Amino acid sequence: MGYLSDTPEGAVVSVRAQPRSSRAGIDSILGDAVKVRIRSAPVEGKANKELIETLADFFGLSKSSVCIKGGETSKTKRLLLRGLSAAEADRMILAAVGA
Repeated sequence: MGYLSDTPEGAVVSVRAQPRSSRAGIDSILGDAVKVRIRSAPVEGKANKELIETLADFFGLSKSSVCIKGGETSKTKRLLLRGLSAAEADRMILAAVGA
């Protein structure tokens, strides 16, 4: 579970974003990051916005409960999931990737 950590605010997940994908959603676990596919190109923050929306939908959170904590201009990012524990997030991710 090296891709998740707990903070007082909620879980922090390390994500490897794959822009310009044919579909959006959680794809797999790549070592210390969760691979998330997004349709948008990484132009003018569109991919970051879609990444936040995709993760909010997946975890059942509001968009305001998901924010980028690091890596805003990188494919590898750290996102805070407010109000969700790392254990809860891990269960949901493992169920989605079939692990």
